[in-house]
Amino acid sequence: MTEPRFIQIHWLASYPGTLLNRDDAGLAKRLPLGGNVRTRVSSQCLKRHWRIAEDEHALSSLGVPNAVRSKEIVDREIGERLTAKGIAPEIVKAVADEFAKALYGKNAVDPKKRQALILGWPEVRYLADAAEQVAGSAANAKAAEAAAKDFFAKGDGKANLTALRDQGQVPFGLEVALFGRMVTSDPAANKDAAIHVAHAFTVHDEEPEQDYFTVVDDLKQLDEDEDAGAAGVFDTELTSGLYYGYVVVDVPQLVMNLAGVDRKAWLAEGTDRGLAGRVVENLIHLIAKVSPGAKRGSTAPYAHAEFVLVEMGRRQPRTLANAFRTAVPLRGVNSLLSSASQSMAAFLDDMDEMYGPHETRLLAARREGRLEGVETIALPEIASRVNAAIAAGQV
Repeated sequence: MTEPRFIQIHWLASYPGTLLNRDDAGLAKRLPLGGNVRTRVSSQCLKRHWRIAEDEHALSSLGVPNAVRSKEIVDREIGERLTAKGIAPEIVKAVADEFAKALYGKNAVDPKKRQALILGWPEVRYLADAAEQVAGSAANAKAAEAAAKDFFAKGDGKANLTALRDQGQVPFGLEVALFGRMVTSDPAANKDAAIHVAHAFTVHDEEPEQDYFTVVDDLKQLDEDEDAGAAGVFDTELTSGLYYGYVVVDVPQLVMNLAGVDRKAWLAEGTDRGLAGRVVENLIHLIAKVSPGAKRGSTAPYAHAEFVLVEMGRRQPRTLANAFRTAVPLRGVNSLLSSASQSMAAFLDDMDEMYGPHETRLLAARREGRLEGVETIALPEIASRVNAAIAAGQV
């Protein structure tokens, strides 16, 4: 009963005339696959939009502390707090510098030399309280520096972030519980991700368009004796496409991260799996309805998924992206959605024939995207069923 359990979420969503995710040159991100170049949306982009979405299924509505990702946690949440308490500037600097070294690395006194660190708000408060205690008991900067070093070197076992495991629910924050983190200064504080997100890509060849546009000068338009001209001439890239996305939920890891239990105890009597179930229920809604859209004001990049297939089972997960190694044709088909869903169905059939069927499958899809032999129900019911299955340990 301690075998891995996985929930796999596959989705298809169509976006016309958008620029969902840009590279360093301002162009749409791309991915070569099967001899064709596809338009891509990075997993980082997808996860960020799901994390910050504010609607009825927002992760923030679950009542779990979240996390903050920044290079300046020490400066803003510790240094500014100590200054506001009236502690001498030289003591504040000594304490803040030692805390920055301990959290970001020995060469990270300068924020520009740090990588962004993600900490849960309970962890931030714990560290800020500790810093205030260290600074408040120091007679001078030298004593403050020594006390801060001792806190992290000794601290009676409570100096590092692992000390917070038993201090409240999800002290490292919901985002870390879902998507993991690596803390180079404290490997024991690392957290494995429970939710794995693939880069989404178009199931067909890319369809880019260079959009040329001008800015009209309203006041210059009033001058009848002068050519109005344009206040600016610009261009940007727009793309259209039907995207395939893939998310895996490692249920035992998620329960472990949220309930603070050993992975092998996720099915044990008394283990709380309710929060994990609610997280995944909300996540299914977010995946289907939250758009990863840049340039919102000029493209209105809002679309809901037209196909969401959820699989629950014990077998190791496998993507259906390989159903699209051969790009779906853009011409000569009655429906791109139907062609894409049929490619997935054929791939599923082949994999089932090769390995045997294992997963329970539930589908929410438009009529032209439905699969023969797969139960088709409304998305809210799928999300509710998954929640109940996790809570009951029946994935």
